[in-house]
Amino acid sequence: MKLTFPHMGNLYIPLKTFFEGIGNEVIIPPQCSKKTLEIGTKLAPEYACLPLKINLGNFIEAFERGADTIVMAGGIGPCRFGYYCEIQREILKKNGYDFEMIVLEPPRGQMLKLINNIKRLLRKDISTLINSARFAWKKAIILDNLERVISKKRAIERKKGETEKVYKELINRLENISEENMLEKFSVEIEEKLNLIEEDNKEPLVIGIVGEIYTVLEPFANLNIEKQLGELGVETKRNIYITDWVRENLFPKFLKPKNLNEIIEKAFPYIRHFVGGHGQESVAQIVNFSNKNFDGVIHLLPFTCMPEIVAKSAIPKVSKDYKIPVMTLVLDEHSGEVGFRTRLEAFVDLIGQKKEEYFLNERLFGSGYRVG
Repeated sequence: MKLTFPHMGNLYIPLKTFFEGIGNEVIIPPQCSKKTLEIGTKLAPEYACLPLKINLGNFIEAFERGADTIVMAGGIGPCRFGYYCEIQREILKKNGYDFEMIVLEPPRGQMLKLINNIKRLLRKDISTLINSARFAWKKAIILDNLERVISKKRAIERKKGETEKVYKELINRLENISEENMLEKFSVEIEEKLNLIEEDNKEPLVIGIVGEIYTVLEPFANLNIEKQLGELGVETKRNIYITDWVRENLFPKFLKPKNLNEIIEKAFPYIRHFVGGHGQESVAQIVNFSNKNFDGVIHLLPFTCMPEIVAKSAIPKVSKDYKIPVMTLVLDEHSGEVGFRTRLEAFVDLIGQKKEEYFLNERLFGSGYRVG
């Protein structure tokens, strides 16, 4: 059995660690590219959303490297992600690919069902499963912490491009760490490497990124928005990271984040019910980011994404009520980097001017107004 799975940001690193740890050979697809998208677009229905098309390209590129088994997450609620595995299975079979697909559904209170599905992948004893899961989890935590710091560093680096160079080096090294006891030393090295990056003495703008999980986490899908904003002097903070998704969907109820329901309640004046995916959470996090005095928010969604379209309809009212600028970016296979960059620059200029107006008004008259 040679396992593969779709790319979604740096998720491939803990997944590779986990599946190899329980005795499987792992075939990682090439990083997402225009070629990946072109392959998937040719096979997928025209109305299919961007993540499905990229996933199909991932699988076919992995098959070309020798993969014969797909591991795919399942989904619940009014979101087409729950149908991805069946649609992809049919498309790939129809085009002559021979493979096995193992779908890991969110437990929905049935943790044993998830564990039984994972056992299908287990080639060693149960203790190895626990150790591998712990090792992979520690890597995921390091990744999320690293990405948060990198976002800050990009915005204030003195030598442009230095942070990105260090980031890529650290990612490659983390992927190749094969022993859990090496992680503590590596964490110290990360801190030392990041401290060597020279910083400008400035306070960057802070923009929150919310939306559909795949387009938020996968740089190819969002045209590397965090890196682009960093180059414009902006620190970004997402509404969700890898470990957040795992905690919310795979952990038992008593281990879920205690403040999750509190955050979701912030959406109730606008969307009172679960609408699938992260639609309700996108609205709630805009309110949350506003309360934390973020300078603006960018809302990302793939074209035709139903939960985020519902969220999009509520966002103008949220933006007005909380006086926080919000820009929605809809992504598909036709999204171009030039036009995308132009929109980012215009949005950053807008919120930068409003922030300057706020501080000027505060210094002259002693009572500012909320940027919005």
